[in-house]
Amino acid sequence: MNPTVVAIVLLAAFLHAGWNALVKAGKDAFLTSVLVASGAALISLAALPFLPAPAPASLPYVVASTIIHFFYYGLLSAAYRHGDMSLAYPLMRGSAPLMVAIASRPLLGEVLNPQQYLAIACICSGIFGLYLAARRPAIAGLVSTLGSDPNRTRARLIEAPSAAGPVHSAGRATLFALLNAMAITAYTLVDGIGARKSGAPAAYTMYLFVLTACGLLAWTLARRPVALRAYARQHWRVALLGGFGTLASYGLALWAMTVAPVAAVAALRETAILFAAAIAALFLREKIGWRRAAAIGFIAGGAALMRFA
Repeated sequence: MNPTVVAIVLLAAFLHAGWNALVKAGKDAFLTSVLVASGAALISLAALPFLPAPAPASLPYVVASTIIHFFYYGLLSAAYRHGDMSLAYPLMRGSAPLMVAIASRPLLGEVLNPQQYLAIACICSGIFGLYLAARRPAIAGLVSTLGSDPNRTRARLIEAPSAAGPVHSAGRATLFALLNAMAITAYTLVDGIGARKSGAPAAYTMYLFVLTACGLLAWTLARRPVALRAYARQHWRVALLGGFGTLASYGLALWAMTVAPVAAVAALRETAILFAAAIAALFLREKIGWRRAAAIGFIAGGAALMRFA
């Protein structure tokens, strides 16, 4: 892969991790997601008059991707509501490259070389390792709370089922994250084709965010109008910062998909977990042990393999 393309995809990965951290840190993950999407739409509306319009052949892909993104934002907020960023983010982003790689050959006719498949395997293995490392504290805490004796554990769970809350919450976060990985796979493939057909990846991306924000705002205003207005007044900076981050992140990734294999770009973009780990440690105060560090090493190795493939 060309070094310039690699650098642009890595920048997209950093921006993606950044706006996800904003969603996780917000008091209401779904409303924060709506603000981020709305911020991206406002920036897009200001820029679209100066950009060439996408080719008409790409419009069905914009509509299809918009629908998928409705599910994406809902599942994203649900995963962050039930689990830590270090649990949900790796699983969401780590499952997608493998799914994309499997689907890109029959749908897009792309054939990856063995080294690229090895890179995808390394990245996915590392991200799943991060997921397992994040799950251990919940299980260890449950054992510490309930004790190691099976009979006493069952009795205490009957008396106080909420004691298993951390593990159950991790399970729900896992479910939502896996479902969201399917959404990520779907829109990656749809937009990989749509951006190529558009002839104008930047405008394609901006129309996508405008349509997505319109749908999310309409849904939220119908169900939680007072909460949305109050939340927007308090957190309008998140809309601008997160909106720029998500727009630039996805726009750069889509451009890369027009000049490099979709599966290769999707896999390299998952190095966002490296940036997410740093953000989680420095700003969200999450602990990174040796297991998590080892998993990050797998991701870095996969990124290096993809770089020289």
